[in-house]
Amino acid sequence: MRTCMRGACGRRPYIKHHLQRYNPRYYYNYNYYYYYYIFILFDNILLSFIFYALIMASSSSSAAPTDPSTAVLIRVDQSGQGNYEKIQDAIDAVPSNNSEFVYIWVKPGTYREKIVVPADKPYITLSGNQANDTIITWNDGDHIYDNPTVSVLASNFVGRYLTFENTYGARGKGVALRVAGDKAAFYGCRMLSYQDTLLDDVGRHYYKNCYIEGATDFIFGNAASLFERSHIHSVIEVGKGALTAQKRETPWENTGFIFLGCKITGKGVGTADLGRPWGAHSRVIYTLSYLSNVVSPDGWNNWGDSKKESNVVYGEYKCYGPGANRAKRVTWSKGLTNEEATPFLSKDMIGGRAWLRPAPTKFKKGFSVNSHL
Repeated sequence: MRTCMRGACGRRPYIKHHLQRYNPRYYYNYNYYYYYYIFILFDNILLSFIFYALIMASSSSSAAPTDPSTAVLIRVDQSGQGNYEKIQDAIDAVPSNNSEFVYIWVKPGTYREKIVVPADKPYITLSGNQANDTIITWNDGDHIYDNPTVSVLASNFVGRYLTFENTYGARGKGVALRVAGDKAAFYGCRMLSYQDTLLDDVGRHYYKNCYIEGATDFIFGNAASLFERSHIHSVIEVGKGALTAQKRETPWENTGFIFLGCKITGKGVGTADLGRPWGAHSRVIYTLSYLSNVVSPDGWNNWGDSKKESNVVYGEYKCYGPGANRAKRVTWSKGLTNEEATPFLSKDMIGGRAWLRPAPTKFKKGFSVNSHL
């Protein structure tokens, strides 16, 4: 297990009116330090604002479709009986700044491809029939942004009944899926790797009935994400791993990982922490979830930096199972009250009621695609 952070060493202090709530040890009375740290603070706020503006611009760059029940249908079939034999070719056929719902149906098979859904191609659904027989796999690693098997950069993306796999193994970081677009949802999908399986990068995301497997930090990033009724499985073989490494950097970011009604299991050999902080204000909450004995008794890890303990938001609410006993939990994690847990018991944190959409029931021909049918 790694002992260093992903280029996120150090932490950012806060101005005077936040002293009592946030760590006062990092406020300095000397003018030099005062203005220096104010500069860092507002620099961070500016970067967050710019990122938000870019997401909004990307989301609104094309006219939003209004009828989610109808979509343009594209078929992918390795045998040549569909519109395309490769998934990437089907994605490439979608026009830039697309303004229609697009449903790419992938026939069962193992697709050895490295796939990118570009930022200028929103409203795509990529769907198989069953996750265990429709597999997208690649073998590349070490660089988390350049080498994922599948990278979703577009907004309003939906993945259904697919396996995203990276077979890089224990050699290093092997991202199976990177999600960096806003308003992305995944249903009945599997994400398989060893280290850094799911880069839940930025944006608002929803995962339902998914299976996510790995050993070290295998759900990580700074998205605002809800994992509902999903199965999180640790394959750590010796020592201790970590399920999550969330990267929230400031208390003003509305990001974090919420696990609602999930199941946490493992091989039964090594143990796993529920999370450790990639960012100084990392936020991870487990609610109404089953925790097996793979969960370590202390539950959480400060990643070698005790200064973060006063800033992270690590909580559990009405979890059950042999790993849910909080008697030996680290003192800086929290068992939530009913009132404290309420914001994390629905889709409200990700604003999901406004953008989650059902699968289409009607299909049509749209922009020009290859036709072998």
